[in-house]
Amino acid sequence: MYLPVAFRVDDEAQVRDFVADRGSATLVTVGPDGQPDASLLPVLWEDDLVVAHLARANDHWRRIATGGAADGAPALLVVTGPEAYVSPSWYPSKAEHGRVVPTWNYSAVHLRGRVTVRDDAEWLRGVVTRLTDRHETGRELPWAVGDAPERYLERQLRAIVGVCLRVESVEAKAKWSQNRSDEDRAGVLAGLPDPAAQSRVRSGSL
Repeated sequence: MYLPVAFRVDDEAQVRDFVADRGSATLVTVGPDGQPDASLLPVLWEDDLVVAHLARANDHWRRIATGGAADGAPALLVVTGPEAYVSPSWYPSKAEHGRVVPTWNYSAVHLRGRVTVRDDAEWLRGVVTRLTDRHETGRELPWAVGDAPERYLERQLRAIVGVCLRVESVEAKAKWSQNRSDEDRAGVLAGLPDPAAQSRVRSGSL
């Protein structure tokens, strides 16, 4: 990730909260033929592990090339947040000197590490249960894994495969006009229609 100092986020708690709030990530790996694969997955970041699952019918899991390494294959998880086009017309400095160009503001986290495939029904049940609890908590009528008939649940678990990424590096970026003047940032804030993007300009955070 290109990471200028002005946009770098080093607060681990903030980064973990961001990943938890987004709830999903794109897993990127390279297959044995050298071709890249990418799948959007629901994820949980637990200690130094990110756990997820994908459909057994998705060939991505078969193409995760470990090269015989017991610790798994190199992988990248991409977590994206709010993003927005920024028009140079929003900058007061445009009227002053005209030396402005369009840009794109966004939040993103990259997690790198080694990924392994898990084809263990009990492990998968645990991951699915924790993912469900994470997203159902707070709902008026939360659904639980135990609500489904056991035989049906067993069939559904056989239809998925788990993946587990051991996180080795974390890069986080919040690019929200922090490198502009206060006046230009005020212009961006006024120009953005998305409340989520506006809050990022105010805070300069993920």
